[in-house]
Amino acid sequence: MKKTSPWLNAFFIAVLVMTWGVTWPISKVALNDCPPILLSGFRSLGAGILLFLFSLNRLDKLHFSEKWKMYFISGLFNSVLFYGLQTIGLLFVPAGLFSVIVYLQPVLIGIIAWLWVGEAMTALKLTGLLLGFAGVATISLGGLSSHISSIGIVLGILTAFSWAVGTVYMKRISVKVDGIWLITIQSIFGGLIMTGVGSGYEGFSSIVWSTPLLLTLLFLALFSVAIAWLIYFHLISNGNASKIASFNFLVPLISILIGILFLDEPFTYYQLAGLFLIIVSIYLVNRKPVMLTKRTRASLHAHK
Repeated sequence: MKKTSPWLNAFFIAVLVMTWGVTWPISKVALNDCPPILLSGFRSLGAGILLFLFSLNRLDKLHFSEKWKMYFISGLFNSVLFYGLQTIGLLFVPAGLFSVIVYLQPVLIGIIAWLWVGEAMTALKLTGLLLGFAGVATISLGGLSSHISSIGIVLGILTAFSWAVGTVYMKRISVKVDGIWLITIQSIFGGLIMTGVGSGYEGFSSIVWSTPLLLTLLFLALFSVAIAWLIYFHLISNGNASKIASFNFLVPLISILIGILFLDEPFTYYQLAGLFLIIVSIYLVNRKPVMLTKRTRASLHAHK
C-alpha cells in the first residue's frame, strides 16, 4: 500500500479535525428545524448518494456479493449507531460537552486496536491515552456539575464505543475492500435506516424547511460525512489507528470554542484543564520512542 507523505497526512488531519469540530455546533443548530433521527438520516444518505454518483466508474471494485457482510458491519457501527446515538444525545447536553464525551473514542481505539489487531501498546502511549481520558473526564465533570442529563452522558459513551469498534473494524478490513465503496455503502445503508425510522417516529411534517437548513444538510453530507470519512479511512488504513485517532481529541477544542463564541455555551476552568491534558495526551501518544544507539545498547549489555 502506497504511503502518504507526513506533510500530506498532517494536512489531512488538520482538515479532518476542523471539519468535525464545526460539525457538532452546526448539528446542534440544525436540530431547531429538523428532528435528530431524520437529520442523521438525511446527512448520511445524502453523502452516500453523492459518493455513489462519484463511484459509478469504479463498479468493478465494489464486489458487493462477496463483501456485503463487511459493508453491513461497518455501516452498523460507523453510520447507524454512531450518527443515530450522537444526534439524539445532542438533545440532552450542549454540543461542546457531548463532543468531548464522544471523543473518549481515541482511548477506546487504543485498547481495542491493541487487543484486536495487535497494535503496539507502549508505556508512553498508555500514559498518553490515560491522560486523554483524564482530560475528557475533567471536562465532563464540569458539565455534570451543571446538572447535565445522565441520559446524554450515557448516549455519548455509547456513541464513542460504537465509533471505536467501527474504526478498528474498518482498519481490519481496509486491505480487503475499496475505501470509497465502503464509505459509500455504509452511508447509504445507515442513511436509509435512519431516514426510515425517523419518518415513522418523527414524521417529515416536523421539519421546518428553509434555505439555511438545506445548506446545512449539504455541508453535513458533503464535508462532515463524505469527504471527512474518506480522509479518515485513508489515515486509518495507512497508519497506526490509535495514533491517528488521538488527534480526534482536538475536535472538542474546536467544537467548544465555536459553542462559546456563537451558541452562548458556558466556558469553565474544567474545560481549560481538560483541554491541556488532551494536548499533552496527543503529544505522548504520537511521540516516537527513543532509539538506543549501538554503543548505548552495547554499554547496557556489558553492565548486565
